[in-house]
Amino acid sequence: MNIVILSRNKNLYSTRRLVEEAENRGHDVEVIDPLNCDLIIEKEKPTIYYKDKYLDYVDAIIPRIGASVTFYGCAVVRQFEMMNVFSTVSSDAIIRSRDKLRSFQHLSKGGIDMPKTVFTNYSKDVEEVIEHVGGTPVVIKLLEGTQGLGVVLAESKNAAESVLEAFNGLQARALVQEYIAEAKGIDIRALIVDGQVVGAMKRIGKPGEFRSNLHRGGTFEYYRMTEPELKIAIKSARQLKLPICGVDLLQSNRGPLIMEINSTPGLEGIEGASEKNIAKAIITFIERNRR
Repeated sequence: MNIVILSRNKNLYSTRRLVEEAENRGHDVEVIDPLNCDLIIEKEKPTIYYKDKYLDYVDAIIPRIGASVTFYGCAVVRQFEMMNVFSTVSSDAIIRSRDKLRSFQHLSKGGIDMPKTVFTNYSKDVEEVIEHVGGTPVVIKLLEGTQGLGVVLAESKNAAESVLEAFNGLQARALVQEYIAEAKGIDIRALIVDGQVVGAMKRIGKPGEFRSNLHRGGTFEYYRMTEPELKIAIKSARQLKLPICGVDLLQSNRGPLIMEINSTPGLEGIEGASEKNIAKAIITFIERNRR
């Protein structure tokens, strides 16, 4: 099988592991930067030109589309879909998951619990917004932030007002979200492949940091998920139509809450913590579905 990994950096751990496992299973694999693809759109013959060749021989793609290149990256994925190439994650699902507001709306419709969230049209009535989520402290998140960027903990009304005014001044859309104090800067990352949890880890924020992202200096360790956590993670992935994704949960007094769903989850931390060969599971998923 000819497999293409859409990634801007072939040296990233996740990309290297996917190449390694694809080759181990006898597939031909290439790493292609989606930003260097030209999309040729014409009646009944959509094609992609990359460097000096047409990509008309590809059987399957693995999108590793970073948040900063979502628009063009998803256009490339969509073009492959038009060419009847199998993709591990659809372009629509990537776009749906990247927009936090849209993804929370879909999860809410599916009856999935999450921290209470408010979105307003640049409202200046900050006090009322804060009351909607139960008072301070609150978490304020940019709609399209990743890896903990654009996420602020406002511990007072004055702090929340200052942050929202700053975001409003930049015309940056943001969500105001209930702060789950009992989580204590810890969350659970579940890795979903083909609708099943194949690995999980507990992520722990560094001292004084409420964000547990590994990119923010957090640490990780192996974690065995409870039955309610498994159910909500799998249901969330299904609701957003993401066969492969990372689901982040918070442990609260009212049960597990969905914090975020990542359509391009990194493999390094989760493979290290769970000691599971997740890259192999992804290649096996392609083999099953491509056939």
